Formats: sequence, structure tokens, C-alpha cells
Amino acid sequence: MVCDNCGAGDPVIHLTQIVDNEMRTLHLCERCAAEKGVEGTAVPENFPLADFLAQMSSQSEEGGESQGSEGSPSGSGRRTGDSESCPYCQLTLKEFRKSGRMGCPECWAAFEGHMRGLLRRIHGSHQHVGKVYLSPDPSTSEMKRRVSALRRKLQRAVELEDFERAAELRDQIQDLEPASPGGRS
Repeated sequence: MVCDNCGAGDPVIHLTQIVDNEMRTLHLCERCAAEKGVEGTAVPENFPLADFLAQMSSQSEEGGESQGSEGSPSGSGRRTGDSESCPYCQLTLKEFRKSGRMGCPECWAAFEGHMRGLLRRIHGSHQHVGKVYLSPDPSTSEMKRRVSALRRKLQRAVELEDFERAAELRDQIQDLEPASPGGRS
């Protein structure tokens, strides 16, 4: 991979922007990134998620954003600030903030209020929106649309008892289907 700006250097900065639901990615070498005023982060390439969560959690603690007993809607576990704990594995909120790791699946419910705030700060929302993955072959979805349209026309031709047209449409569908993944549906 080469820098999108100069085409020479190895990219070290990868910018991703989403504007009007359209994702654009720009790969820049160190020199071009500096020229454009883009600064890299001090985050290592294989930065562990647990360490990241611990760092974010400790930042919220320093910023006074930590939630005590009133902040969590869950009714289980102890609720006294940092000593809030999971009723199943006994992991405390303080231990989670230090390690960034949950002790068990029930920790998510026990620390729900804290996690919502943490996820909102990290992702901008506490609800996962997901990512739309494009087909490796962009023509695949177009092929499916064409076959679907031909099937509707075939059905209409049969209803109108235009069997010659129906046979032509059937042949067109059969010609397209081997090219479409998964064959007939």
C-alpha cells in the first residue's frame, strides 16, 4: 500500500471519514500527514481493547463522570461507588476500571449504567450501529435484482397466458442463475 497523497511512502496514518453515510478512507505517509496537519496518536498498532477500556474508564473517573449507585439501572450487585460489584463473579467496578476486563457475562448487567456512559464516550452512542459490508463482487446485488425482476415478469406472463414470453423469460433466468452465487433460490 502506498500513500494516497504522494504515491511514494508507506502510509502510517489511515483517516476514515463518514460524510452523508458515505465512508472515505485516506492513507497518508508520515510526511504527507505532517504537511496536512494530521497528527498520529501514541496508540500502538495492536492496542489491546482491555487496556483501552481501562484507560477510558480511568479518564471518566478523573473527569468526575463515574456513576455511583444511582447511575446504574440494574438492581443486582453492591452499589457504593467504586465498590459496586457483579453479584456472580464479585468483580468490583474499581477492578474493572483498573484492568478494563469484565469478569463474566453478568458484569455487563451489573455495570450497565457505567458501561453505557463509557460506550457513549468511545463510540458516540451506547447502541451498536454496525457496519455494512459490501459484496466482494458489486455486480452480485445487481444480478439478484435482475433475476427478481425477470421472475416477476415471468409470473405476469403466466398469469396472462403468454407462454411464449414466459418461456423466453424462463430461459433468461436460467442463463443468469448459474452466474449468481448460490444458484437457484
